[in-house]
Amino acid sequence: MKRGIINNYKMLIMKENIVKTKSFGFAISIVKLYQYLREEKKEFVLSKQLLRSGTSVGAMVREAEHAESKDDFKHKMSIAQKEINKLFIGWSFCRLPII
Repeated sequence: MKRGIINNYKMLIMKENIVKTKSFGFAISIVKLYQYLREEKKEFVLSKQLLRSGTSVGAMVREAEHAESKDDFKHKMSIAQKEINKLFIGWSFCRLPII
């Protein structure tokens, strides 16, 4: 019986975490957007806010992955959602198309 539990656990660990993968790709896109805004548009204030909010989404997803409880997981994912909401506000101020 123990062997089956261990094999199931290994399969869960090896399974791709789509949310984690997408949030990492999203963070990379945000960094590129930040660089574009700073270098091409000379926008310094909102670009920094976009960078902070955009990269914190991935950080919160990573923290949620190692949450201590279901409530902790929900809390961390809700913080990630709030950071996404901040991004939409920043984009509307910059009047940029959403990636």
